[in-house]
Amino acid sequence: MDRKFWHQRWESNSIGFHGSKPHPMLVQYFKELELDEGDRIFVPLCGKTLDIGWLLSQGFKVVGAELSEIAIRQLFDELGQKPEVKDLENHRYYSIDGLEIFVGDIFELTPDILGSVNAVYDRAALVALPKELRKKYSAHLINITDKAPQLMICFEYDQEQMDGPPFSVSDKEVTEHYADLFKPYLLESSEVPGGLKGQCPAVEKAWLIMK
Repeated sequence: MDRKFWHQRWESNSIGFHGSKPHPMLVQYFKELELDEGDRIFVPLCGKTLDIGWLLSQGFKVVGAELSEIAIRQLFDELGQKPEVKDLENHRYYSIDGLEIFVGDIFELTPDILGSVNAVYDRAALVALPKELRKKYSAHLINITDKAPQLMICFEYDQEQMDGPPFSVSDKEVTEHYADLFKPYLLESSEVPGGLKGQCPAVEKAWLIMK
């Protein structure tokens, strides 16, 4: 993972990937995970996504991981909350009641540091990583969450027409990452209006990944 690239994106506010509202596929399909109010949801590479506020509003606890401290400061500012901040092993730890964020390298996050989670919401993590890191990421995610079920949103498009991020992730690749332990189920596949970044046709997909 190119840390410098992502730090520069946040420093220059080049965050076109940041949505202006909770993701419609999250709102529509999160119930498929069949969770209970108060369950703890892990959001990897979370940025300052408004999806976190939506999850909190539904009565869930949220724990996130993010490389950029700028993103997390903005997240709490936009939530109107002043977090407790402390150093925790290789991470900076931001917390308020119901929301915890680990700032640092997700590959240095351990199960003991993360703690128990009931599900994973991956909107922009897998697609943010180049192919050579995606297998490492998916295996690491399975390990630190103790095989928690996932709602994952990704893109598929002709990578020759445009380079990522977000990168293209095929159905075959999703199966390769998760089929040994889970049954990935495609919930929706929708064309991206106007193409991805206005450059090339793409589809956005929602996956339910459960045992």
